[in-house]
Amino acid sequence: MKEIVLDTETTGLSVEDGHRIVEIGCIELDDLIPTQNTFHYYLNPERKVSDKALEVHGYSDEFLSDKSKFRDVVDEFLHFIENKKLIIHNASFDLSHLNNELKILKKGSIQNEIIDTLALARDKFPGSPISLDALCKRYRIDNTKRVKHTALIDCDLLSKVYINLIDQKEPTLNFQSLDQEKMNNENVNSTYYKKVVNPSNEEKINHSKYLKGYLKKNFF
Repeated sequence: MKEIVLDTETTGLSVEDGHRIVEIGCIELDDLIPTQNTFHYYLNPERKVSDKALEVHGYSDEFLSDKSKFRDVVDEFLHFIENKKLIIHNASFDLSHLNNELKILKKGSIQNEIIDTLALARDKFPGSPISLDALCKRYRIDNTKRVKHTALIDCDLLSKVYINLIDQKEPTLNFQSLDQEKMNNENVNSTYYKKVVNPSNEEKINHSKYLKGYLKKNFF
């Protein structure tokens, strides 16, 4: 089953105040494993970035001035998410901005099935911090690259948080179907692979002694 982890950055908090999207990032998951398919654009919001938003993501008016506008990428975006479940942290925020952009272009609102990881975390850890950073810390996910809020980095982190939230830390993989040479030659993301730990010589000796004692005690 394919899903889309989605995140946006904006000029400010509220669409009622005229704020717009400045970045969209999406990562596709196939049975919880990230594929090579991503969608990412910086966008010219056609308005100024608020001071508070600039502190969060660092995208200045000058940086965004020559970027595509939402209307330039909307068809590609809708095709990318078509018929796929959307995984979003604090979904009401991102959806309000996305649907506002679609409304401006006189297009229908997003009708995809939505999983809000903020709601999942709230149910699972009532009373505990449930920001993306807090969940990364809880699940020991390295978020040192997240100096600022950026859509693709946040999507990558959220994909790892998501599989932990639904208790699927190690999805089943069909290793026999993988081309071993391809795995060796390409930069394969092994975040989701089971870790194999080889026993030391001392552990092997102790295990052998244990087995001999167990067999002698129970069968001889």
